[in-house]
Amino acid sequence: MTDDLVTGADPGPRIEETARRLAAVDGVVGVCLGGSRARGAHRPDSDWDLGLYYRGRPDTAALRALAKELTGRDTEVTEPGAWGRWVDGGAWLTVDGARVDWLYRDLDRVAGIWRDCRAGRFETGTQAGHPLGVYSHSYAGELAQGLVLADPTGELGALRAEMAEYPEALRTALVDQARWEAPFTLAVARKGVARADSFHVAGCLFRTVGVLVQAVHAHGGQWPVNEKGAVAAAGRLPGAPAGFATRAHALCGAPGTTPEELTATLDAADRLVADTLAALDAGPAGG
Repeated sequence: MTDDLVTGADPGPRIEETARRLAAVDGVVGVCLGGSRARGAHRPDSDWDLGLYYRGRPDTAALRALAKELTGRDTEVTEPGAWGRWVDGGAWLTVDGARVDWLYRDLDRVAGIWRDCRAGRFETGTQAGHPLGVYSHSYAGELAQGLVLADPTGELGALRAEMAEYPEALRTALVDQARWEAPFTLAVARKGVARADSFHVAGCLFRTVGVLVQAVHAHGGQWPVNEKGAVAAAGRLPGAPAGFATRAHALCGAPGTTPEELTATLDAADRLVADTLAALDAGPAGG
């Protein structure tokens, strides 16, 4: 649990009560608090992210009624799939002046992705609001790092307990991906240098840093669930080279607009890739 919920100092906008009531809705198996609130890394204005783990199809009419009761107004509560394949629906609420997000998660799909993680399989899907794409293992990371608030059948807690140990096969797969994809992507980026194609180069730089971030987290047995704060978090892990976060942000912050500037930036990116891969080779794996 987060310190706030343990001590009762700040139970938030009726979060625990809301979780219990959500879990009573037909189709909802359990509710998990995620994001910075669950990790204890939140700011006072941070959102409350509630994962609604469902099976089949949740009773969205009942969810809308509950949302209206909590907010005092009609609020859009989507059907599953309305927001895309990965963040597949939910609602954005304001309760007692705080932002509360309901995010659907198909429990059977989460369990299937967890099986893939243990076998070293993952995929990356396109999703609005996720410029790097959603890595499938983020589903496991959300539950592994989350705080189960309502779990009438015990199913969420049992699945979360399985995730206590980071899968070695997934660690190997993500580090191996970085070994070939990061240098390859930078080589592709150089094709845009002569045309001063800053857009193309910047995209390649972002992708390269993202792949390195995934590898550093995997090496440390940690779960990044999205891009926000992921570079800084990776820089604090033992598998990152000195100055990783500062160097990565510098690459993405100002790649340049001339062939000379872009070349210098890609040279620096090559060095960061080489240093990161060397650090991963030298340091012991965590988890």
